[in-house]
Amino acid sequence: MDSIEKRLREFQKIQELWQRSHWMNDLHPLGKLLISVMYIFTVVSFDKYALAPLILMAVYPAFGFIVGELSLRMGIYRMRLILPLVLFVGILNPFFDRDILFYVGEIGISGGVISMITLMLKGFYAVLAAYILIATTSIEKLCYALRLIHVPKIIVIVILLIERYFFIMGEEADRIATAYKLRAPRQKGIHYSAWGTLVGMWLIRSMDRAGVVYESMLLRGFKGDFDMEEIKARPFDIIYTIAWIAIFVFIRNIIKI
Repeated sequence: MDSIEKRLREFQKIQELWQRSHWMNDLHPLGKLLISVMYIFTVVSFDKYALAPLILMAVYPAFGFIVGELSLRMGIYRMRLILPLVLFVGILNPFFDRDILFYVGEIGISGGVISMITLMLKGFYAVLAAYILIATTSIEKLCYALRLIHVPKIIVIVILLIERYFFIMGEEADRIATAYKLRAPRQKGIHYSAWGTLVGMWLIRSMDRAGVVYESMLLRGFKGDFDMEEIKARPFDIIYTIAWIAIFVFIRNIIKI
């Protein structure tokens, strides 16, 4: 129960970031989406031994967190479920690639160590870039950007509905967990044998709630799409997007260290 409430509070804090009066929040969402996608593709395209130029790619996350006034500690904390997966992708590389590339003093650094570090950096950078996009762009604006690049309408609507009714579903799960705890006051947590039953109850209640919500939407004139307010691109938005993409291309293709 406490865990569900904690997750809902964390999501609410992210929503508060969307409502900040900050110039990065006011940038055109399509530009920020293109920058994030281009950054991730550029990062993962580096060779497994290209450690030095990959370190230079930290310029974008550093800029996003410092200039965007975002907390790196909170960003890492909120991405804590994903980070262990991306950081340990290449953990076995040193055991398979043992060729020594260079020496630091008397210590030989193998190719496996370098490739492990580059893989970790790639995953770490990708997670940070995604967080910067999420923390500075609301779901509505992000969905607007997705529609501009012709992502299927049904996918955009599903994303919007998930965000809008996330709290409702969380509160429903909280009620079920509370009811279970009241019936088993001496038990710590939910016993694994009850997981299937509780998830089934949550699904049934979700379907009932979805039916009520859909009927309400129809009464309010819903015809299969949401009206999104047009966001006009300013000259600064275009310059900002082109500048960052140019920096990524420069580091990727020009700088050879």
